[in-house]
Amino acid sequence: MPKILRIINRFNIGGPTYNAAYLSKYISDDFETLLVGGKNCISEDSSEYIVKNLGLDPIIIKEMRRSINPKYDLIAYRKLKAIIKEYKPDIVHTHASKAGMLGRLAAINSGVPVIIHTFHGHVFHSYFNVYASKFFQTIEKILAKRSSKIIAISEKQKYELSEVYKIADKDKFSIIPLGFDLSRFQENGESKRIKFREKYNITDNEIAIAIVGRLVPIKNHELFLKSIKYVTENTNKKIRAFIVGDGESKEKIVNKTKELGLDYTFSNDKATINFTSWITDVDTVYAGVDIVTLTSLNEGTPVSLIEAQAANKPILSTRVGGVENIVVSEKTGLLADTNNVQDFSKKLLKLVDDNTYREKLSKEGWKTVKEKYSFKSLVKNTEDLYYDLLEKTN
Repeated sequence: MPKILRIINRFNIGGPTYNAAYLSKYISDDFETLLVGGKNCISEDSSEYIVKNLGLDPIIIKEMRRSINPKYDLIAYRKLKAIIKEYKPDIVHTHASKAGMLGRLAAINSGVPVIIHTFHGHVFHSYFNVYASKFFQTIEKILAKRSSKIIAISEKQKYELSEVYKIADKDKFSIIPLGFDLSRFQENGESKRIKFREKYNITDNEIAIAIVGRLVPIKNHELFLKSIKYVTENTNKKIRAFIVGDGESKEKIVNKTKELGLDYTFSNDKATINFTSWITDVDTVYAGVDIVTLTSLNEGTPVSLIEAQAANKPILSTRVGGVENIVVSEKTGLLADTNNVQDFSKKLLKLVDDNTYREKLSKEGWKTVKEKYSFKSLVKNTEDLYYDLLEKTN
């Protein structure tokens, strides 16, 4: 029975955790899987409940952290090598950047036959300065040469990695979209909507707008706030905005809210901006709001947009990363130029003011995502890749 060692950066809320969890749980019984993950940042909410609810018991390497730290990185690398030595995997499959670097190095230096890495996003722009970005590109190019296969999660991401950043030749890549259990976003929608709107005192004539994700610079919440400010000054509709998530940029975002003169709250009270922190039952959030937005400067495949469409909510997003492979422009949502306040604000105003148009965009969401982003498709496509690569090693 082939053994898979699956290594993920950390168990934070997002696509990588779901991807690793579903693959570990539902992969064919032809395989044996061991799941290893790093430690969450203090500013992040843990999503270990995702893997625990699936009956998984991952190994946590506390030294494998998001930030670069030579001391901790070396310890994590040695622990991974020790796990590989004891477990003797036939496949090492890494997810996201830090796990991809340390896990692949450990696998290469341990002679693992098949080494696979999934890019859930990349850090080649909008994260670091030009020199750091070039350094990470160089590291990824070196690791790519020693990898059996690299998985991109969208056509756009494959194009960026192979053609723009030249990480590897396009033949080195396989495209396997993320997969989720999306059925809960279609269940009990009306009762969930009532529950959310009663909790936050949202009246029937108020349009609720949400942005869901980590409060970090790359998510560019300032664009969201400026657009909310614009809409409040240019519509007769009543709106409420919900910032769902937490993270290192929270204080900065709150200060920007004050600077823009927007009233806000951290409780259930009425305010233009509601900071809710993380909400575990996010399906209730999507049921309760009317528009879902994303303002990022860089993305892989944003989970919030897949979930929102599964809940039949209209989308407004910046045109970044794999978003164009998720949102069908003018059919399930609208796309705006990256960090363009005027473009984003006017499109948000259109969604707020035009009830008919908003309803039109809501109708196609579920049909668009239900098959493409099913966890069953994720598992089947990944299994096929495993079988193919193992056959080539024999």
